[in-house]
Amino acid sequence: MDTEDTRNAGEFLLPRSRAANERLHAVIPGGAHTYAKGDDQYPENLAPVISHGRGAHVWDVDGNRYIEYGSGLRSVSLGHAHPRVTEAVRRELDRGSNFVRPSIVEAEAAERFLATVPTAEMVKFAKNGSDATTAAVRLARAVTGRPRVAVCADHPFFSVDDWFIGTTPMSAGIPAATTELTVAFPYGDLAATEELLTRYAGEIACLILEPATHTEPFPSSQPGPSRGDPTTDYLAGLRELADRHGCVLVFDEMITGFRWSEAGAQGLYGVVPDLSTFGKALGNGFAVSALAGCRELMERGGLRHSGERVFLLSTTHGAETHSLAAAMAVQTTYVEEGVTARLHALGERLAAGVRDAAAGMGVGDHVVVRGRASNLVFATLDENGQPSQQYRTLFLRRLLAGGVLAPSFVVSSALTEADIDHTVEVVSQACAVYRKALDAADPTPWLDGRPVKPVFRRLA
Repeated sequence: MDTEDTRNAGEFLLPRSRAANERLHAVIPGGAHTYAKGDDQYPENLAPVISHGRGAHVWDVDGNRYIEYGSGLRSVSLGHAHPRVTEAVRRELDRGSNFVRPSIVEAEAAERFLATVPTAEMVKFAKNGSDATTAAVRLARAVTGRPRVAVCADHPFFSVDDWFIGTTPMSAGIPAATTELTVAFPYGDLAATEELLTRYAGEIACLILEPATHTEPFPSSQPGPSRGDPTTDYLAGLRELADRHGCVLVFDEMITGFRWSEAGAQGLYGVVPDLSTFGKALGNGFAVSALAGCRELMERGGLRHSGERVFLLSTTHGAETHSLAAAMAVQTTYVEEGVTARLHALGERLAAGVRDAAAGMGVGDHVVVRGRASNLVFATLDENGQPSQQYRTLFLRRLLAGGVLAPSFVVSSALTEADIDHTVEVVSQACAVYRKALDAADPTPWLDGRPVKPVFRRLA
């Protein structure tokens, strides 16, 4: 932060952000347009409202600067206001953004995407990930004639639509009949998945999952001897199960797309799904998502076939030219500048630093960094080694006071080594307080308010 680095966390106040949060709640249900951005996810009265951002830094309305992680819920992987992206967007803004017929930019963007993700043969763009995953589910149901959807139980989010949200604690307003059509399988367990497919023989339209988990290393429950990389073996096993049981295999690459490789996890592990969905990093903060897949399935949502039509995706704003220009600029930047490798290098430096800092303060078993280097998350565990929202609150509070806004440790390529080193220093200071709370077996004195809350919960 510009002037707040030495301020005591107990004196860290955000009066303008607090007032802005009240304004937000007065006119927007939840005070934000994404539940994961809600002020309930931050310590009480310490939820900064953002004024602007540049690169890996953001400024709140109180004038404080932060090093930011998890930018835009993992969508801004190149950093805010990236010059190549904003330049591409500006070029299109002066040419009009939406027409009564397709723009030539739509063809260019589709060709660029399919060149970047060569495992797909056709692509259709939309504005958000939920529309893309729901379109994949609808298409799978149409081509198989089956009603059920099998989702990976170990992955936290697939869609805002009823077929998925009905399975969460926030299922109010969703008919039970809809929820009953969604079943779940565990990541990494082929035997359990085959049992599910057998139990609902001829009923499951698709298997949908993130192809790699956010909490690597791979679960130890994978049955059978490994022939090589365990993730590759598992995904190849799923591919075989889907083929044998006649269902569609869908990879949700919203997170893994670009962060695992430019072609997503499917490009890294070499296992080709029938359909896949991309978003987040694809637009570097601009609204664009994609449903991609094999021509045989995707064309069912088109005009050049003789079968029953599928209402795949049809959105007024799905192909706005400036968002597609942003996506093309992102793909070019990733390939030309080796962004994925940079994300991994930055993440490895951060993970090593945080682990050393935690160990040095005696909390290495309680502040735990997990995940692929390009997609790091952290767990805050109590004195019994159990996940704790109270200890998370303590940790977040100290990070914020030190100028680090980090609901996760997901890096952007705009971070510098100096940013990482400052983050590690702040983490070390936070861990010193964490140790005091563990010794007292009670973090309450260091919370200064209610603990942060999980996104998915039944009651507000």
